[in-house]
Amino acid sequence: MAEIKLTDLTKSYGPTEVLHHVEGEISDGEFIVIVGPSGCGKSTLLRMVAGLETVTSGEIAIAGRRVNELEPSARDIAMVFQNYALYPHMSVRENMAYGLKIRKLSKAEINRRVEEAADILEIRQYLDRKPRQLSGGQRQRVAMGRAIVRDPQVFLFDEPLSNLDAKLRVQMRLEIRKLQQRLGVTSIYVTHDQVEAMTLGDRLMVLNGGYVEQFGTPIELYDRPASVFVAGFIGSPAMNFLPASIEAEALILSTGVQLAAPQVSADLAQNSAVLLGVRPEHLVPDEIGPIVIDVDMVEQLGANTLLHGKLSGSQHEIVASVPGHVAAEPGSKHSFSAAPELLHLFDPKTEKRLET
Repeated sequence: MAEIKLTDLTKSYGPTEVLHHVEGEISDGEFIVIVGPSGCGKSTLLRMVAGLETVTSGEIAIAGRRVNELEPSARDIAMVFQNYALYPHMSVRENMAYGLKIRKLSKAEINRRVEEAADILEIRQYLDRKPRQLSGGQRQRVAMGRAIVRDPQVFLFDEPLSNLDAKLRVQMRLEIRKLQQRLGVTSIYVTHDQVEAMTLGDRLMVLNGGYVEQFGTPIELYDRPASVFVAGFIGSPAMNFLPASIEAEALILSTGVQLAAPQVSADLAQNSAVLLGVRPEHLVPDEIGPIVIDVDMVEQLGANTLLHGKLSGSQHEIVASVPGHVAAEPGSKHSFSAAPELLHLFDPKTEKRLET
């Protein structure tokens, strides 16, 4: 069993603290994605788990064993890097076998593991080639094969697809997910791409400025984001945010437009200022809808069309996602409604979710 437990982890470089009291438990066989913008600390956290960065305070436990002081080689983990980290002078077979030779496994066992991994990844025909003779996707498979042959307790992925083109990224992320499900190995995957995170992870840990904003399933983060940051980061296109207030059971936009409000607590209903969040795909075209958009730009994507503009009567930017056949052009006005249960309310000061 390879559960991972992170307890009150911090990381500092001199006086600068880059990770703040990170907590989380990862179950055996679970695929966790750490996601967040550049500089939020996600790769630093992964490297701490790997043993490539020291822990300033707190504890990392793998399979119930504290590993803070253990060398990377003693943690029974395998890491797949962004730049593949293949030896250019070695063949694919030699690259995959190198770590096993260091561990002094028998030649027969090494060959068995290498060929088994090559079959899983469909790269047996490339075993005698050098990395320079391979495409980016093939090199990534070799890097994954080198991790698989070690038969580790934990896989760690550090933005492994960032060097691939968009089409290949989609293909490879599906292959990584299928591979992880087949092997059942506990995995932590770092990315800044929220679409990649949503499609890969059993659960997502969203980092922002070294703090964990939310740790939950993709649908939990989409349906009930804990903060404005999570709400704006998860989902594409991003959630719209509009200043509003709650009076009795009505939600009043800054333009005076009144919407049906989601159920709120009695104290919140007393003329409270809120930040309203609504996803572009939850704005429904409605000829008499109260939300009117002055369209500035139309982005046609085929199956759907994005209408970019401003909330009529204000300077607040807003985006609506409509079916691709909906006709629209810059300068037009379009009306929408939104179901109360699909509206999100946040505290404008703390930017934390208000329960509805």
